[in-house]
Formats: sequence, C-alpha cells, structure tokens
Amino acid sequence: MTDAAKFGALIRRLRKNRKLGLAELAEKAHTGTKHLGRIERGEKQPSFELIVDLAAALRVSPAALFEFETLNPDPQKLKTEIIKILDGYQAEDLLRASKILSLLRA
Repeated sequence: MTDAAKFGALIRRLRKNRKLGLAELAEKAHTGTKHLGRIERGEKQPSFELIVDLAAALRVSPAALFEFETLNPDPQKLKTEIIKILDGYQAEDLLRASKILSLLRA
C-alpha cells in the first residue's frame, strides 16, 4: 500500500468514526467531494493547506493524519509498549491506569 493510499484510508476511517459523509467532510475542509474521494482512494495527494483543513474538520492534529500504524495495529506490539510504559509506575499510578483501561473496555 502506498503512502497516499494509507493517508486516504486513514482519512476515510476518521471520517466514518465521526459519522461524517464524504460531502460533509469535503464542505468542512473547503474542497470538492470528487477530489476528497480521490484522496481517500489514494489516487490524489492533498496540498498542505488541505491537510490542515482536513485535520481541523476531523478534530485531529495534522500529524495524526500520518500515523499510518493506527490502520493495522499489532496487538502484541501494543501490549509490549503498554507494559514498558507501566513498568516504572508505583501502585497508585497503576491503579489509576487500571481504572482508565477498564473504562475503555466498557
């Protein structure tokens, strides 16, 4: 998958997660529906200005639109990273982390 295709897939996923239609996101990002569709399919690459507008419309930072690893996360790798983060925590912080993770699971 090319970076353009990954970018488009991430835009599409964020748009759908926010329950936005293609036309609605295009309007919020000040672009055309056809152009946005081509970007989502990886056929076109957006300008810097459009990346900033898309990020604002999707309520994320422009940098978040390039976090392609979120498309197909490796569960084992994520667990290992979480364990590394929690390794130096004291009991009180671990309890807080446990409560947060429990809330996310619900």
